[in-house]
Amino acid sequence: MTTTEKAKEQVYIRVGHHYVKTIGCHGVLGGRSFECPVDTAFNSKGRIYVAGRAETTPRVTIIDIDENFHGEFGTPGAGGEGQLRWPGGIAIDSADRVYITEQHTQRVNVYDESGALITRWGLYGSERGEFKEPTGIAFDADDNMYLADAGNHRIQKFTADGKYIMDWGARGSGEGEFSMPWGVALDGEGCVYVSDWGNDRVQKFTADGEFIMSFGARGSGSGQFHRPSGVSVDRGGDIYVADWGNDRVQVFDPKGIYQLKFTGDASLSKWGLEIILGSPDFARERHRATLEPERSLWRPNSVQVDPEDRIIITDTSRHRLQIYQKESVAVDADWLDLENPKRELQFR
Repeated sequence: MTTTEKAKEQVYIRVGHHYVKTIGCHGVLGGRSFECPVDTAFNSKGRIYVAGRAETTPRVTIIDIDENFHGEFGTPGAGGEGQLRWPGGIAIDSADRVYITEQHTQRVNVYDESGALITRWGLYGSERGEFKEPTGIAFDADDNMYLADAGNHRIQKFTADGKYIMDWGARGSGEGEFSMPWGVALDGEGCVYVSDWGNDRVQKFTADGEFIMSFGARGSGSGQFHRPSGVSVDRGGDIYVADWGNDRVQVFDPKGIYQLKFTGDASLSKWGLEIILGSPDFARERHRATLEPERSLWRPNSVQVDPEDRIIITDTSRHRLQIYQKESVAVDADWLDLENPKRELQFR
């Protein structure tokens, strides 16, 4: 038996989650700050790319998990090469090329890892390969790209160089129908998850768009959503949903059963501390302020899980990232037998 075959027989058992840190602070001039971050993506070198969509200063900031700043790219504009106006989503392919959906210009911009524009493609419209407000994007193991075409209420699938493959979906609330699909993610088996914004649910499909399941309904209770935006799946199959309108991220098991939620545990970031220590005025205001509300998430637009099971929440309206760590234990799938409820184990 090969190492790969053995790995496929392992199941990651959820042990718990803990808060790690906050990265970022508000700033409109660039550098070590964010303004309205909307999505994140990771490359093979451990860099985190943070797409921001402020109207006057849209940009992509490059950092790492240790809060080091590695540069930024993207200048505001509506049509020039490499310009950004209203980024919707960001993803990175196996060659570390960076893809950004642009809701204003209705296209996909492709950059190298340093931020130099490689190409761009897309047109406004409803025909195959055309867009109306493209948002979330994700790649499969073969570098095929799945794109949430929100205004056309569908998912489109492309090659990495923008060649149309297929699409599915139409406006509605039935199985496989959408109302402004926003986020898109893939699991380890190539299944596609879509946060169905207007229908307040998440839908799961095969790689070819065949409906598998859905979960969620409108509301503020556990397992309910108010305009879900981002979605991500970890290596154990747990599903993370940025519940934008309820100011939280909810976690579900692979069958779509609610497990827990994150509402925010933010502490002062290293960047924020440097600003405060550099100004007596800022330090005095911080000392006088009531800080409890600052812990909480406020309109989180995206959630992503990196290869080490760190959960990166894009805390959009507070201009920062909140980082959590999932703790899990790998066990043999035959021993666990998840298909037999009497033997299923769940640590929370």
